[in-house]
Amino acid sequence: MKSSYAFAAAAVALSLVAVPALAPAPARAIGCISGGAAGAVAGHYAGHHAVLGAIGGCIAGHHMHKVQMQKKAAAAHAAATPEPTPMATPMPSATPTPTPS
Repeated sequence: MKSSYAFAAAAVALSLVAVPALAPAPARAIGCISGGAAGAVAGHYAGHHAVLGAIGGCIAGHHMHKVQMQKKAAAAHAAATPEPTPMATPMPSATPTPTPS
């Protein structure tokens, strides 16, 4: 086998191995689209700053979604945790205790 074919085969094999390592990570920008759209509209009406409004709206929308998910998780945790049962109150004694005057 010629060395150029071996080199080409090695380059192809190396590139196929490297593809998964170079693939971009999935974005977790939930809330960014709706917040960015609202921010862009608000920024446009506030002096033609739609891009700045979109950036701020994206940040705010992502934060609001994160807070909402934390509240939902806390509510689910509270619903799953049983409430403690109150301790039985002692029975009143048959003889009344004198009160100081």
